[in-house]
Amino acid sequence: DRVRSTTSGSSLPAHLLGTSGTVTTIAGVQLSLRRYDRARVDGCWLAQEDIAKVCSELLEMSYAERMDNPCIGRDRADLVLAGCAILEEICAAFPAPRIRVADRGLREGILTLMMKTDGTYGSRP
Repeated sequence: DRVRSTTSGSSLPAHLLGTSGTVTTIAGVQLSLRRYDRARVDGCWLAQEDIAKVCSELLEMSYAERMDNPCIGRDRADLVLAGCAILEEICAAFPAPRIRVADRGLREGILTLMMKTDGTYGSRP
């Protein structure tokens, strides 16, 4: 509620950026990947409708079915539903039409930028 009251009436973003975890899992499932493929997931776009559809499908699956999905696996089969609930609330609070998916994460990008700035990126000792 606090987030909604803070953002109501403000200019909402054209799109959101989702990094790692649930958003990359949802992207992999939505793309129907036979196994998780970082190159296909990173940079793809998810419409809010796609997120809602995949989350609904995951909710209908049993734990074993989620575990057998190659984009979810044993480690995330129990966590992905909580992640979906959180992501759906974020989408409700910030109703941008789509989310850009980033698999490589913001920290990696910031570190690369810093290394390029100081000249250490790509240099070999």
